[in-house]
Amino acid sequence: CMTNEDNNLPGRLKRYASVSWNVGGLLTQLAGARYLNLDSNPDPKKLRETLGKLKGPLVKIFQLLATIPDALPAEYSRELMHLQSNAPRMGGGFVRRRMKGELGPTWQSHFLDFNKEADAAASLGQVHKATLLNGTQVACKLQYPDMQSTVEADMAQFKLALAAFNQFSKAIDTEYVVSEVKERLLEELDYKQEAKHIALYDHIFHDHPEVQMPSVIEPLSTSRLLTMSWMGGHQLLDLEKASEEKRHLVAKNLFKAWYLPLYHYGIIHGDPHMGNYFFQEDGTVSLLDFGCVRVFPSPFIEGSINLYHGLEKQDDSMCVHAYEQLGFQSITKDLLSVLNIWADYIYGPLLDDRVRPIEDTYSSKKGQKVASHIYGELNKIGGVKPPKEFVFMDRAAIGLGAVFMRLRAHHNWHQMFHDLIEGFNKETLEQKQKAALQQAGIFV
Repeated sequence: CMTNEDNNLPGRLKRYASVSWNVGGLLTQLAGARYLNLDSNPDPKKLRETLGKLKGPLVKIFQLLATIPDALPAEYSRELMHLQSNAPRMGGGFVRRRMKGELGPTWQSHFLDFNKEADAAASLGQVHKATLLNGTQVACKLQYPDMQSTVEADMAQFKLALAAFNQFSKAIDTEYVVSEVKERLLEELDYKQEAKHIALYDHIFHDHPEVQMPSVIEPLSTSRLLTMSWMGGHQLLDLEKASEEKRHLVAKNLFKAWYLPLYHYGIIHGDPHMGNYFFQEDGTVSLLDFGCVRVFPSPFIEGSINLYHGLEKQDDSMCVHAYEQLGFQSITKDLLSVLNIWADYIYGPLLDDRVRPIEDTYSSKKGQKVASHIYGELNKIGGVKPPKEFVFMDRAAIGLGAVFMRLRAHHNWHQMFHDLIEGFNKETLEQKQKAALQQAGIFV
């Protein structure tokens, strides 16, 4: 049913005004200071506070930037990292209204205890710790008000910003980027869908105890309230000072958490920032926030593997076929050359059969240099239109790589990747994907 929190014109207009008034000047100053060498640095704390108050998709964009070393000046990155789970909380009035609206006026009768102070807060909602009548500790994830209008408004501004970018750069046709991001964000607002995603990952990792996820308490969950078992543990930022052995073990389990679902089921968790997982003392990884999960057709996954083998064998015809499976069109010799620059960087650690860090310099400066070169070359040849499915797979690879850099993790990524793709069969993937989705009640 429709409520006053669904997408509406007044809500969108209010959001347009808030973003323009609060963020526009700050972002202009930051861009000038970072990329134009202008002496116009905004206050890092002010930028964090402003974005935190606004909430919504804008925060998620900066969350991703903050996880990538050197993408932002260090003082901004430190402040914005807090937005991943420590954004400003909404107060008791919101909490009471949301809980009453979702569970009825006697909502408190379901709990022995309910902490009205949020334990964590992020871009689209905040989490409250509570205790059920049977003594089970749970996390109640409450969605902020007017989020659908907020997403619609922010995506409209995102589209305008990309259109302005395209006026002076023809490197990337962003049509599919906008539609894919918007589709995933709107899906992320449906907590019933997120509950199904958790069930999906529980099925996938049933025989892999090193990767854990919460259990959903369905009678106390709705489309805007998700009640789950409480997942304790340590934040990944705490690992930066941990032993080398523990950092490497957690990195290995994170690699499995992201890429086992992708290459065995055609499914990926599309939001790999550091606030979305905890680790336990034994190295077990606890995954959180399953709003953004992408299901891929089997030819896309096969294309990803074929691209690896094409690069490995330096076989251009195999690479062209792989890019076509990934959804790229009209692949000329010049476009192939540019796409291979990107692929060599992303697949580089997987092609190198030795124990090594994910990036030898522990810095994203090489990635920034590669990206700048790719944009320049794409402009020369008239640009490229990335396929829709490509958007979140690329985001996951970059985001997870940034985490491995922060953990200073050393592994034989080549061997880990080969262990995952050994014996790959497209028909087997399709069968496993269908069974897993049906088990979770997801139909695509």
